[in-house]
Amino acid sequence: MSIAEVARLAGVSTATVSRALSGRGHVSAAARERVVAAARELGYVVSQAASSLASGRTRNVGIVLPYLGRWYFSSVLEGAQMQLMHAGYDVTLYNLAGNDAERRIVFEDFLLRQRVDAVIAVALELTEAEVANLHAIGKPIVGVGGPIEGVRTLMIDDVAVARLATEHLIGLDHRRIGLIGGDRASDADFHMPAKRLRGWHAALHDAGIEADPRLMAQADFTLQGGYAAAKQLFGAPRHERPTAVFAASDEMAFGAILAARDLGLSVPDDVSIVGIDDHDMAEFFGLTTVAQFPRQQGARAVDVLMAQLQPDDATAEDTPLPFELRVRRSTARPRP
Repeated sequence: MSIAEVARLAGVSTATVSRALSGRGHVSAAARERVVAAARELGYVVSQAASSLASGRTRNVGIVLPYLGRWYFSSVLEGAQMQLMHAGYDVTLYNLAGNDAERRIVFEDFLLRQRVDAVIAVALELTEAEVANLHAIGKPIVGVGGPIEGVRTLMIDDVAVARLATEHLIGLDHRRIGLIGGDRASDADFHMPAKRLRGWHAALHDAGIEADPRLMAQADFTLQGGYAAAKQLFGAPRHERPTAVFAASDEMAFGAILAARDLGLSVPDDVSIVGIDDHDMAEFFGLTTVAQFPRQQGARAVDVLMAQLQPDDATAEDTPLPFELRVRRSTARPRP
């Protein structure tokens, strides 16, 4: 079976077949569909080895994550992997698990070999040396999560997201608004917890509310961490505890809801709780949250990367990511 037979059946040139099946170069959606249908009918499969030798590409993208077992990171990975599959690319996953030694191996060895055509770094603040090494051997990079010098990045405005969540509570007439924020260990790359703390502070300040340090607790962006932090806040006497809490992630917010229940408090009658993420379980918990669409983030990162793999791509600007308040039953006006 040859590429010429696929071209004849699809009614296009062999060059169009090559572009359609390789994902390199422009092909109209209609022509691509005809080529894919013809290839499927004839049982034609592109030889990956031959394609790699001819193009110098592996049709493989490396995705580097600090964690895999947490919902946000696995969701970004899911969105990226599906988009890469549609583009005809494989994925090599590097899960660093927060380990500096593994990070050095990945960036100083694995990614510098001719194993991947490009790299997506999720929530990793790449060093100048890491970026320079990848650029030196022609590996395009896209970052997700924050600004990286010399790298096209997709990022959410963490200050604005936290402000929106806190302003929702202020709009419900809450004045004792607590914060369950990230701890020092989680404040490594892009300082996301610090930015969400700033958003909480800014919203309170603009509303004329003084931020009370007694209403702040730290956690590690897990349900268990949020549970422990919320118990600190909710265990105070009634006149000292918050009437509402902004949790810097949905998983911490889930822990706060469970802690309130275990302490005999009703959500939202005794305490309102809002998070950030729109986790898959948010609707089950009835959690009001700010959605940040991680699967869409992964898919958009791939779109940017595919554009960079084209020789005439000149885009360099960073891309802001959308977010949206989702109001559910975990927030309400405070009791008189």
